[in-house]
Amino acid sequence: MDFVAGVSMTGVRTAAVLVLMAVCISCGETYRPVATPIPPLPPSPAFSHLVVVISGNGSAHPGASTSIDVSGDTAVSQSAVGLMPVQAALVRNGTIVYVPNSGDDTVSTFSPGSAVPVTTISLPTGSTPTFAASTEAATVYVANSGSNTVLAIDTVSNVIEAPLSGIPVGINPVALAETPNQQYLYCANQGTGGSGGSVTSIDPVDRTVSPAIANATWISPVSVLARSDSNRVYVLDQGSGLVSAIDTGSNAVVNSVSVGVGANFMAYDPTRNRLYVTNPSKNTVTYLDASSDALSAVVIPVANPVSVAALIDGSRAYVSSATVSGGNVTSSVTVINALSGSVSSTIPITTVSKVCASNPSELSIAASADSTRVYVGNCDGGNVAIIQTLNDTMVLQMPAPLSAAFSSSGTPLPQNPVFVVAGP
Repeated sequence: MDFVAGVSMTGVRTAAVLVLMAVCISCGETYRPVATPIPPLPPSPAFSHLVVVISGNGSAHPGASTSIDVSGDTAVSQSAVGLMPVQAALVRNGTIVYVPNSGDDTVSTFSPGSAVPVTTISLPTGSTPTFAASTEAATVYVANSGSNTVLAIDTVSNVIEAPLSGIPVGINPVALAETPNQQYLYCANQGTGGSGGSVTSIDPVDRTVSPAIANATWISPVSVLARSDSNRVYVLDQGSGLVSAIDTGSNAVVNSVSVGVGANFMAYDPTRNRLYVTNPSKNTVTYLDASSDALSAVVIPVANPVSVAALIDGSRAYVSSATVSGGNVTSSVTVINALSGSVSSTIPITTVSKVCASNPSELSIAASADSTRVYVGNCDGGNVAIIQTLNDTMVLQMPAPLSAAFSSSGTPLPQNPVFVVAGP
């Protein structure tokens, strides 16, 4: 008998046979690994899309900014801004907002998603800031109608960058557009009294001003927009009624088309590569095909159009309108089928006493990034009309923050929304 380390070899063989039998018996069974389940992370309570509304509070009291959660139709934060705010720009993918305050030569900046302290940037006296814009993360640009300059502000330190006195542009700068590739910055200078306007091209890298743009006679430009490929910039001239396409490479006008004298607002639809232009003098909305320099036009009759917002899904465009009769203003929104160019419906907003001066931001309108909502800043009504695009009905009129003014009965009146901008 063989022994290995004191163990009988016969016993070893017997044990091995038993093991093999056990393995064979279990061959027809299926064994699954045991896993400890890991519960999924709960949804983030933070909202995914927001809209920022800027409100004025008279010439002697600070205005306000309200951030609205698109999914909840609720105000998630409010911040105090400066005197007579006029516009707002969202930078850094919508995480920071800059508000030019024309009444006290300041710019207010803060995070739109929370009620954090507001940083106030003081500009040179007499600046009268009117517009802010940027496609950069590190710099935002502010047009100043009082000093005829454009200032560059560092978005990290919120300090004015060189040149500290500002980049000299034309008379009464009112709009800015930087191309998505960050290589070109254009400024529309409205001039005064319906004349003396110009367009300034600025190099964002060294802040130098390029030579005057050739092949165009400017009268009173009021809007400038950049195409999504950065190859074209478009300027709307209210005085001439022309929309001009500028080749950013040569800095020259390549074509101009008429949308009628008096046209005063222009919006760009990147989904359909289209420009929408409102003309309250002609009661028209014109959309231009920006895919070619021909800028072929379709004209749509809309009474007293003010502002336009296009849904990012490309299905519709919404036009705010205001009809003034006596001391009252009746507001509405016209819905345009973006595919056919036909009017599909009209949504009444409200009829109230007119309290806001006539301007392109009187019924500022913006569409949410998910195309589910459209927001109308009803300056005269003191509220924001929220339209549900699923059925094109108004679901809510959100009151603006309370102002320093009171009604005859002693009730505080709401502020006046003057600008609406949608975040990403």
